[in-house]
Amino acid sequence: MILSRRMYRLCWLAASIFVVVGCEPNVPKTKTTSTSMEGDAHTAGIQKAQVSVGGAAALRRLIILTNGDSPFWDACREGLLAAKSELKLNDVGLDAVLDVNDGTAQGQLAKLQQYGTQSDIAGIGVSAIDAKNVAIADELRSMQKKGIKILTIDSDVDRTQFADARYAFIGTDNLTGGKVLGKCAAGLKPEGGEYVAFVGLKGAQNAIERIGGFGEGSGEKFVWKDTMADETDKTKARDNVRNAIRNHPNLSVLVGIWSYNAPAIVDVVKEANRRKDFTIVVFDAEPTAITSLAEGSIDAMVVQNPFAMGYEGIRMLDALVRDQKDVLEKMLPNYGKPAGDIFDTGLKVVVPSAESALNQNQFSGVEFLTLDKFQQWLKKYGLTGS
Repeated sequence: MILSRRMYRLCWLAASIFVVVGCEPNVPKTKTTSTSMEGDAHTAGIQKAQVSVGGAAALRRLIILTNGDSPFWDACREGLLAAKSELKLNDVGLDAVLDVNDGTAQGQLAKLQQYGTQSDIAGIGVSAIDAKNVAIADELRSMQKKGIKILTIDSDVDRTQFADARYAFIGTDNLTGGKVLGKCAAGLKPEGGEYVAFVGLKGAQNAIERIGGFGEGSGEKFVWKDTMADETDKTKARDNVRNAIRNHPNLSVLVGIWSYNAPAIVDVVKEANRRKDFTIVVFDAEPTAITSLAEGSIDAMVVQNPFAMGYEGIRMLDALVRDQKDVLEKMLPNYGKPAGDIFDTGLKVVVPSAESALNQNQFSGVEFLTLDKFQQWLKKYGLTGS
């Protein structure tokens, strides 16, 4: 009996020691000084940009969401990657990615709603597929309330109704772009003529402004016959050109509003062997469109700068996330004033050669380039299109 009690006491004592040692709090082995606690502005920016996942700091995403799938966005992606590298985003807890929409308003809304549920989203630059879409504007507002920074890139929301749904717009002054394309048509065909415009979606802000601008820039001698939308379906884009030529026997000017409309127009005109019957002016410079310009299948291109849209879009989102007021003031010096929330990435007029009927004197505030000079610019940035 005495031995058993002694053994019992020893067991009880060992168990008590085990519990005390086993429950010792997990205290960090290194001390935190007041200096490391304070940090500097750079460190504060990193901490603000990071989110804890499983106890470790993870990168938060800056996303550019397209309106559809087109080689146009390849140049935007290159600009995004250049900004990611030059700004050293990973070092401050951020990443930058381009996400491709399916070409529908519902698809864009679904992606935005998904982003709104994810804790690693820091900022979004969206190419608004439908300028007047209330649901998309409401979703952008909702994400802003959650602290997600919002820009529109390439195509804006309706500024009269939904300007508060984003901080700013980065891209082309599309009304001016349309006017410049109209001036190209007028310079190439002074006698005027009937025209049809081809576009992906009529409701997109860039489509509305470019088509309206073309009418103003081309002048009274040009007669609008139709605007044909393809809903970003490349097969339908070609069918639209065929139908336009069939339905309008006096048609003499073909106008490509979105980037892939250019190759669609060229393919159908070649197919019909009717190049001599049409003046062809288009927006953007897809790789195949550049080849067509060199071959003489396109008369002039008004080229945007999607590389700059990607670069400046990420630069502004980064500045918003890390509260870099000096960067924002340089990018938008008139913010708060009319049109002060628009960052214009510029335009180029590109023609096949110096033999074109167009020249720099016909345009103001726009860069004018022959194809060889334009190709040099593309090579400088490692681009195949713009």
